[in-house]
Amino acid sequence: MKLTRQESRERRHRRVRSRVFGTSERPRMAVFRSHNHIYVQVIDDTKQHTLVAASTLEPDLKSKLESAAGTCDASTHVGRLVAERSLSQGITKVVFDRGGYLYHGRVKALADAAREAGLDF
Repeated sequence: MKLTRQESRERRHRRVRSRVFGTSERPRMAVFRSHNHIYVQVIDDTKQHTLVAASTLEPDLKSKLESAAGTCDASTHVGRLVAERSLSQGITKVVFDRGGYLYHGRVKALADAAREAGLDF
């Protein structure tokens, strides 16, 4: 039985999630990447609560993006935005959850931008 691309990604994500768990001291930074947009949440898994979120769908970020929202440039903006919001809430350390995606392209651009903006992971 051949798996679809999405089923393969979900399997990889389950494997990643078996090892990655966010606490209140070090929450999980989860990435979801669609064809057109990228979303990121900082989650405390012990309380099952989203602490910070950002995506390319936000109106203030949409106006900044000259190109399409599904680019590495857009991911960089989202990474900086989530880092700023996290730091304003006192979150400096996170655990990175790549969501079953390869650490490459848009996911890597988001992670690098968040690191440059001051998040530690």
